[in-house]
This record gives sequence, C-alpha cells and structure tokens, in this order.
Amino acid sequence: MANNITTYGFSFALIICMSAFSLIPQTTSASSPFQFPPTQSTILPEPSSFFSPNLLSTPLPTNSFFQNFALNNGDKPEYFHPYSINSSSSSLSLSYPSLSSTSAFISQTFAPDLTIYASQTSTNIDAANSSPRVISGFTDLSVTMDFPSSNLRFFLARGSPYVTCNVSSPTAVSVSTIHAILKSYSSNSNTKFIVQLNNNQTWVLYTSSPSNLTRSSPSTLTFDGYSGTIRIALVPGSDPKYESILDRFSYAYPVSGEAVFTKSFTLEYKWEKYGQGDLLMLAHPLHLQILSNATVLDDFKYKSIDGDLVGVVGDSWELRSHNFSVTWHSIEGVKRGSYPEIVSALRQDVEVLSLTPITTASSYFYGKLVARAARLALIAEEVDCLDVVPAIKKYLMDAIEPWLDGTFSGNGFLYDPKWGGLVTKQGSTDRGADFGFGVYNDHHYHLGYFVYGISVLVKIDPAWGIKYKAQAYSLAADFINLGNQSNSNYPKLRCFDMYTLHSWAGGLTEFGDGRNQESTSEAVNAYYSAALMGLAYGDTNLFDSGSMLTALEIQAAQMWWHVREGDTLYEEAFTKENRIVGVLWANKRDSGLWFAPPEAKEMRLGIQLLPISPVTEILFSGDGFAKEIVEWALPSLSREGVVEGWKGFVYALQGIYDKDGALEKIKSLKGFDDGNSLTNLLWWIHSRNSAKVWWHVKEEGKLYEGDFTRNNRVVGVLWANKRDSGLWFAPPDWRECRLGIQVLPILPITEVLFPDVGYVKQLVKWTSLALHTEKWKGFAYALEGIYNKENALKKIRKLKGFDDGNSLTNLLWWIHSRGKGNERAVDLEWGLRQSYVLLKRHVLTRKHYLQVKKTSTSSVFFTA
Repeated sequence: MANNITTYGFSFALIICMSAFSLIPQTTSASSPFQFPPTQSTILPEPSSFFSPNLLSTPLPTNSFFQNFALNNGDKPEYFHPYSINSSSSSLSLSYPSLSSTSAFISQTFAPDLTIYASQTSTNIDAANSSPRVISGFTDLSVTMDFPSSNLRFFLARGSPYVTCNVSSPTAVSVSTIHAILKSYSSNSNTKFIVQLNNNQTWVLYTSSPSNLTRSSPSTLTFDGYSGTIRIALVPGSDPKYESILDRFSYAYPVSGEAVFTKSFTLEYKWEKYGQGDLLMLAHPLHLQILSNATVLDDFKYKSIDGDLVGVVGDSWELRSHNFSVTWHSIEGVKRGSYPEIVSALRQDVEVLSLTPITTASSYFYGKLVARAARLALIAEEVDCLDVVPAIKKYLMDAIEPWLDGTFSGNGFLYDPKWGGLVTKQGSTDRGADFGFGVYNDHHYHLGYFVYGISVLVKIDPAWGIKYKAQAYSLAADFINLGNQSNSNYPKLRCFDMYTLHSWAGGLTEFGDGRNQESTSEAVNAYYSAALMGLAYGDTNLFDSGSMLTALEIQAAQMWWHVREGDTLYEEAFTKENRIVGVLWANKRDSGLWFAPPEAKEMRLGIQLLPISPVTEILFSGDGFAKEIVEWALPSLSREGVVEGWKGFVYALQGIYDKDGALEKIKSLKGFDDGNSLTNLLWWIHSRNSAKVWWHVKEEGKLYEGDFTRNNRVVGVLWANKRDSGLWFAPPDWRECRLGIQVLPILPITEVLFPDVGYVKQLVKWTSLALHTEKWKGFAYALEGIYNKENALKKIRKLKGFDDGNSLTNLLWWIHSRGKGNERAVDLEWGLRQSYVLLKRHVLTRKHYLQVKKTSTSSVFFTA
C-alpha cells in the first residue's frame, strides 16, 4: 500500500497541469466561509492610518515587502531591488545601498541618496482634509504610495531600475540629496536630466514632457510647476551603454504586477504597463536560474545583497521551478533488512505517546509534537508495522480536535478581522506569547506543523477528515491562500514573497533591516504539508500550489541560505567562515540566530534542517554540501552544554554521505529534539539507499580505497562483493559509456539523481578525457548543461547522432530546463523537426551502437 501511494504522488506531481491554482473555498455552506471565533486583539497596530479606506474591507498583508510602510510612523526603509526606499509624511527617499561585510554578517546600508517631495503644492488642494501619505494599492510585485496633499503618486515596483512618480497637477517638485551635487544638466529636449553626486553616483531623471530643472539650493533641484511623469534611475556603471539602455526603456513603466501560478511548477509575472515601448525589469540570481523565454540583458547589472540584478525585457516572465515528487514516504524506500531496527524504536516511541500527554500550551511546540506523532504513523506504514497506527491515530485525534473545535483550555485559534487572519488566545493579548503568533510572526511555521498532523490523520481516517475539513482548510488558507481577497478571510500568501521566491516570518513588527526569516526548512515543511493535505483530500489545486511553493522555497534556501565552499555570491570573508546563514533579512545576512550565537553551529545547522521528513532529501539533495556543513558543524559539538537533540540533526546530515558512521552516533544519543525521535532518525538513515552513495565516486569520497577513488568517478557494475569499473559491454577506458549508462534515460527525475553540481563537474571533467563515440557524447554534454548551459548547448547542436533511447529534442529540452533560455522555443521546434527526419530514416530499425565484448583482463575493480 505504501509503495502505491508513493508512486501515485510521483506521477501526480509530474503530469498534473492546472489552468489556475487556488484553494477551494473553506466553507461549510456555499456562501459562508468557515471562521474561527472572532476576537478584538489588544496588541495589533491600526492599519487605517496607512491604507486607503477602500483597502480596509479586505484582508491585509502582514509579511509583505512594504510592511514597514504600514507600521509605527511608516518611515523605516524597505528593499525593492535595486533601491531601498523609505517615506516620511511628505517625501519619499531612494538609496542605492552600499554593502559592508565581515565574517559574521553582510549588510546593506540605507542613505537617502535622493529625496523627492513637493516643495510647493497647487492652491486647489484641501490640505486640512488630505492625508499626508497613504498606500492606495498593492499587488504581488508592486505598491502604490499616494501623497494627496502634494499631488504625488509613486509606483514602486519590485525589480524596477526606475522609480516612477506621477504628478497629477502643476506642482513644484524638488529632488534633494545628502551628498554634494557636482553637476546637473539636461538634454536638448529638456526631458532628460543628469545629476552627478560626489559619492560617485550618477542619476538620470526623465520627464514625460519638457520641463526646467533648476538648482534651488546647493543640494536641491526643482521642477517648477510640473505635471506629468518623472522617472528616476541610477546609472549602474561608467560605461556609456548603461545610460543608453536606461534611455531606451525610459518610456514604459509598471503600475502594478501580479504573480500567477499558471500550470504545474510554473509561475508567471504579469505587469500592467503604461507608456510606449518595452518594459525593463531586473532579475535576481534565482530568477535567472528558472527564467524561460525571456530577453536577458546580461551586461546590464545592478549590485545587490542577493547577487547581481540583471536586466530582463518584457512585461511578462515565465518562471519554471524544479519539479519534484511530493510523497508521504521516503523517496527511495527502506530496505526490508532495516525494518527490525526501525520497528523496535517505533514500538517504544508509540508506547511513550500514551504515557506522556502534551503539557505545553504553546502553538509552536504543541504543533511540533503533533507532527512528530504523525511521522511515526507514516513510518509505521513504510516498514509494515500497521498494528501501532490505531494508537497513533487516537493520540492525533485527542491532540488536534481541541484546537479545531475550540475546547482546548490552554490556548486556541481565533480570527482577527482587523488584518484578516488567525491569532491565538495567548497571542491576542501578549506580543511575546507563541513567538509572536498574535502579531503574525512565524505563522507558516506553527500552522505547517498542525497541517502536517491533520493531513496524516485525514489519510488514516478519511471520515474524520470530512468532519473537520472546514477547520483544516482554514488553517492552511491562513498561509497558502491564493484566492480572491474579496471572498476570503485571509490575504494572498501571507508569508511567501513572490519576487524573492521565499517566505518571510517577521509579521507586524518594524525592522530597520526589513523582513526576515530564520528557518527555511520549517517554511518548506509548511508548503509540503499543504501539498500533503491536497493529496489527502484529493484536491489537485491545493496539491499543486503546495508543491510549487515547496519547490521555490527549496531553491531559494539553496541559493541564499546554503553557503558552499568557494561560492562567490557572498563576500569572501563571510563565505569562508559560514556554511549556512542564520537569519536572512532583506538587507542583511546574519550568522547568528534569534536564540543562539554564531558559534552554536549545530543549532544553525539544525534550524535549517528540522523537521526531518521525505522532503528533507530534496532540500539537502547534494551530498557534497552536506559533507561541507557537517564537517563545519562537528567541532562545535565539543562545546560544553551542547544539547543532544541538536546533535541528532548534525548526524542526520552526516548520514547522507556516511551512513554507517552516522548510524552509530545516532544510536548513542540520550535525547532528541521535541519534534524528532529515534524512530525518525533511524528511518532517515536507513532510507539513504541510493546510487548517489555507491555508484557516484567523488574525488573527496572516503567510501572506497584510495586508488579506486582516484581513478574513477562512477562505478561501472556494482556487485554484492565487488565494485567494477568496467561495463558488461565496454572496458573501463570508455568513460562516456560509463557515464551514459548511469544517466540514461534523461527524464525530469534525472535532476534528482544528479543534484550535486560539484560532483557533476568532476564526472564530466573525468569523462572528457575519453570521448570516443558520438552517440554517447550526448550524455556527457547533458550533464555539462547542469553547470555550463551555453557550452553544452553548442556541443549538442553539433552532434551527428544520438542514443536510440535519446533524441535531439530530449537533449534540448533538458538543457533549456536548466535555467533561462532566450532561444528555447525556437530550439525545441528545430529539434523536433530533426528528430522527425531521423525517425523516418530509421523507422523499424534498431542498432546497438556498441558491441564491445567485456573481458576480465580489461576491467579494473575494487573487491570488498
């Protein structure tokens, strides 16, 4: 039964293609969405001071990219890529932030390089009845800020190299700076103005109609009586091409931007554009990794804490995340010989459940205990120990139901109508209770654990799931709602940022460094759990939405939180000392945690790993990085007072590349994290049975003896008592055959088989010394495409033949699905034509490309 479910999950994730993604309504009737009991929180800020009245009737964002604009005085900056922007009651300031770095942190510093304000307003403004500043609109990728008493409206779009201001009626608009203005001059048409500052910055201002820009003070320039559009951009380099590109795209500007899940594992950006010509926006490194069918200006870049921001032309983008299988159980299974050890621990852990009822009232720690028990149920299914499932089911029902029906005396979920979302009883009166859940901090973490437990219980008992479906969907919708705000109790994707493509956790708290998130793995768990809920209820929309968000959160974690040796994304000093980011802020990378200093490396590793579940294998898919981070963290375990529970996470990652060593350490542990168990760790270690362990031979690997490791990057034939470098049909020196036989057939799952870019580079380099046969070269080039797309593409286009199970079309698909590609559609069409010609030529004929007889004298092997 377990295998059937796993297979179903895999095929489901690959073939489902939906035209639109949204949660089905969380209703008990057609017209009334379910709602937990309402409450009037005593600690939440008042949104009406910052949002226009027409926005107050719908749920409001609580973790958005512009959240600082709606808290306290609304005057702390937020990062819009490439500018940090803040506002006062009468002005808006721009900063192209400077980067500073140490081994402990990296930060962007805000300085008001330019400030825009109305120095004189028209006389027809009723100043007494005009609010000084208001958020008049927001979308996934933009926010609109109005200054009614000044006639100014700012369209602030994520990733725009320009800041656009509309002046509704004749107004004196001033631009001031904290720096000295070295020079300012205009074009012949008086619609373009250059401003050079003494900090080596050059800014360009564009107007929609001719105007005069005069120096009204040493640090201020003023447009007198201007109405129309003003666009402001920093020229990012001294090369004249930068200014030329800004000139070319200065006419079209975005006024809003939506992010839409159009089909499985595909996200589309759609900007509403005003003006003539094409739109120029900026993409960060993760965008570029998954961008499809776009015109990329590789030589037009801005610096950013997130990596270079590169120009992309067009008012719509298509982003294709890596797809993967959402499954209940381990991806590659547990060998039956390992069952007894896991079952023994499982029976003990289940027995303890009935003896130790949950005593905490904390929504976070309570949720972790619920999810821990749910893991035991799924592991029981996987190792055929089904007789313990009824006890786990009872435990889960007894633990979860009081939160859903409101009978838990210690705490509970309530609904806040002011911002539109769940709060807890404790959190509604105390900002510090439940880790700030009452001010919308960490919602996806807490609720993700509950949703995981509920999903497993629905799987076990569908009748129970029907009874509590409305409550279950309400919990999920609080953080994964994709529906229309006008008919929902919750805002769209409370925590997930559609531009950075990961979540934020800070809630309604003002931070000088902007939004922040600590634990990526708990964010991954939230969306993975939502996908499982979709699987349990047969809801393809929820399943696909959760799967897509899980994939994006994983890729973002691997991009910005996981710090590999030799990476160049961050400054050298930071990269040298850190293998993981502690807390990632919009404007800072911190090596410390909220609850631990930088030297507590085992905690830094653990908080980016917990909870351990099948999706952990995707999050930490490269054993090369797992080895790097474990070796970095292991010395910290010798510190006095290190908690056993955190050690377990270090040993779990060690199990990816050193199963036996990790297993011995895990067996010696005296305790476990409250969301973990001995059963779960044993399941994890015993499910590390993949080709990546025994067939893939890494330069730094220690599994095999030195000579064998030194001379081989892949095993040819693996026997129970022998490792052979030769194949049944080819000698050891035919390396392209040895690589190819471990790659073919090339499918979406191939990406999971070869996740470690470092190892792929080693394998391709080793293979390139012996490329004999045209038809096998394609597999080597395919792997090269993982890290050098353009070079591999050139080689593939020159191939004269292909393996009989491969094709030009398949290779082009593989290469272009590795990231951005301007020629993707054209290339695939050409590839299909070529494949059709080859098919006609070779129809009903099947040739064996190699007929090489293997002899024992030509084979080099390692015998255990």
